[in-house]
Amino acid sequence: MTLVAAAYTVALRYTRITDGDLYFSTTAVCITEVIKLFLSVGLLAKETGSLSRFKASLSENVLGSPKELMKLSVPSLVYAVQNNMAFLALSNLDAAVYQVTYQLKIPCTALCTVLMLNRTLSKLQWISVFMLCGGVTLVQWKPAQASKVMVRSKMYTVIKVRKVLSYSSFVEQNPLLGFGAIAIAVLCSGFAGVYFEKILKSSDTSLWVRNIQMYLSGITVTLIGAYLSDGAEIKEKGFFFGYTYYVWFVIFLASVGGLYTSIVVKYTDNIMKGFSAAAAIVLSTIASMILFGLQITLTFALGTLLVCVSIYLYGLPKQDTTSIQQGETVSKERIIGV
Repeated sequence: MTLVAAAYTVALRYTRITDGDLYFSTTAVCITEVIKLFLSVGLLAKETGSLSRFKASLSENVLGSPKELMKLSVPSLVYAVQNNMAFLALSNLDAAVYQVTYQLKIPCTALCTVLMLNRTLSKLQWISVFMLCGGVTLVQWKPAQASKVMVRSKMYTVIKVRKVLSYSSFVEQNPLLGFGAIAIAVLCSGFAGVYFEKILKSSDTSLWVRNIQMYLSGITVTLIGAYLSDGAEIKEKGFFFGYTYYVWFVIFLASVGGLYTSIVVKYTDNIMKGFSAAAAIVLSTIASMILFGLQITLTFALGTLLVCVSIYLYGLPKQDTTSIQQGETVSKERIIGV
């Protein structure tokens, strides 16, 4: 999962800075959901082993279970809210402030795991979670000097980014609104991930059935989002405007990465998913330095060290954090742990 996520990040950056027509990212997200749906259907067919059992599984768990479909639509809707809140936060906060505060999603996910799944984390695990949060912040804190990239199209992208970063210089911002938006985005990120994990682990329903249920609602949400965001241009230029072989490769990586993520959540937990994502950030940044001429910084080196140490520390406790514990515990004990 880490390698796929790192490759996805580098490939995505390449498709956004090369010459040629720029595709609509909203349509790419929608197509990714469609491909994940078809892959999940194929994997379910392989898992069931026969056409009759496959049809029965789809009929019982998808077509005949509107309640389950509604339950799995919750993460899709929450992620949609998260994306909109992130956009609102970036419109009202400096990019650096957003970058730092958004990393609170890591401890927020850990807190949601404790509260929603009745788990306990050791003090060492809590330390590693906050260390990871700090490490990711440092890794993403000016990880490279974009002005060193000399290709014309890349320079054009740098100019566009600088315009976004200097947004506050010509548009009045509301920091209070920005912090409120980012707080909602952080909560949405933690809640949606842990909610999906709870759904996966609270029943014996096949992982691929759960994925199909979620991706059906995901397609609906992303399709609506695409037309609300880029509807006029999509009608004018077409849904697949700007698509190249590289764009399809990015979509494929995103689809495979999404399936791997569900497997990680099913058999480990969302906290481990966060550690994997952090390692992917480090790898993709290193790859960007090699491929795009970006320069390493002291903060990146320190952040990488913190990420590596935090991953090591989190793996030290010899306790099982992958199954949902039963029974009520005192709130303070659940949060602090043993």
